[in-house]
Amino acid sequence: MEWAPAIVALTLLGVAAISRRLSGTPVTPVMVFVVVGLLVGPEVLDEIDVESSSGSVRTLAEATLALVLFCDASRIDLRELRREVGVPVRLLGIGLPLTIALGAVVAAVVFDRLTIEEAVILAVVLAPTDAALGQAVVTEPRIPPRIRQGLNVESGLNDGICVPLLFAAVAVADVTSEISGGRGAASLLLEEIGYGVLGGVIGGLVVAAIVTQAGRRELIADQWRQVIPAAGAALAYGTASALDGSGFIAAFVAGMTFRFALRRDPGQINDFGEQVGDVLNGVTFVLFGAILLGPSLGELTWQLALYAVLSLTLVRIVPVAIAMAGSHARLPTLGFLGWFGPRGLASIVFAVIVVEESNLPHERLIVLAIYLTVGLSVFAHGVTAAPLAGRYARWYQRHPRDQSPPMESAPAEVTRSRGHAVAHESSRSSAASTS
Repeated sequence: MEWAPAIVALTLLGVAAISRRLSGTPVTPVMVFVVVGLLVGPEVLDEIDVESSSGSVRTLAEATLALVLFCDASRIDLRELRREVGVPVRLLGIGLPLTIALGAVVAAVVFDRLTIEEAVILAVVLAPTDAALGQAVVTEPRIPPRIRQGLNVESGLNDGICVPLLFAAVAVADVTSEISGGRGAASLLLEEIGYGVLGGVIGGLVVAAIVTQAGRRELIADQWRQVIPAAGAALAYGTASALDGSGFIAAFVAGMTFRFALRRDPGQINDFGEQVGDVLNGVTFVLFGAILLGPSLGELTWQLALYAVLSLTLVRIVPVAIAMAGSHARLPTLGFLGWFGPRGLASIVFAVIVVEESNLPHERLIVLAIYLTVGLSVFAHGVTAAPLAGRYARWYQRHPRDQSPPMESAPAEVTRSRGHAVAHESSRSSAASTS
């Protein structure tokens, strides 16, 4: 009997039942999802059929990432971001390329079997960050707004940036891959970005037009209003994919276009999409634990363990420190920004794409490194998020604000985090004000 649907449903219900108690503790919902996946996977209870379930992982993970990218992008106010771009621009413009370069060098040294092209692919897949794995960091109101915004915007943007880089890297490494489709790396890059942007603009404008024009004429029933953004994300993704462009770039551009055309934060309009994204994210991580991470643990070697640790520490912290040079950020801030670069959903999706659409000589080694790094990140960043966020917040409250230049104290318009996180933050803030 196939128990996978019932197991996933029970896990979601269990996490929902204790979600308030989990908030602010070292145990995150994602950790619970992965542990359940490990327990019911083939290595322990063997209650999930890997053969029948593996085909659905990519579809589920891609749908989740597209929805998350749309919602993340629709929360970014480009006008405000232009006025306060210091930390995000440094992390993305300097830190991200350095992270990929250093990640490739470390991969080539640790895994001497990898070609240069394969080392670059591994580095690109593990470059995007996932703020949801350390949610206490971006929702702790006592942390400097400029730092929270930097991590939040970095996490929202680097997924989309890495998509064309990954496709180009695979096209260079494997000219027969389904990703390349006979196209050169330069043509692939241009088409993925160009058609992705086109699909995103179309999807975003359609959603904004419906929300504003149909909403102004009171044509939209309340129960359908929140469905519109989720459908818009699907429209953007589907349009770009049909044109051989990047659906992920399209989903992200659609979210930004929607916000820009709407001229305000979508707010509650996005609630349904965010909640569906949370559910899909939970299901994805259960299957990740059962189908991808569990079997990989049986092939763990010291080289894989070393690379996972270096990827989450040296490969992240050094580029962040270089990127923040000249910003006058203090050491606790550099350490905080450097440590909280969790690897999550985007890396899982990219790994599945590499498996299904390429034929690299050392493909198995690459995906093992990815799965183990993401697995380590889930627990390492999950356990440390709340304690270190609290510790950094206490340091910030104690340090003198009048010293020049006060990088951490500079005002910033904070980009809104995911809906349920905002509600939690608001409740904590109100509770603090009444105590």
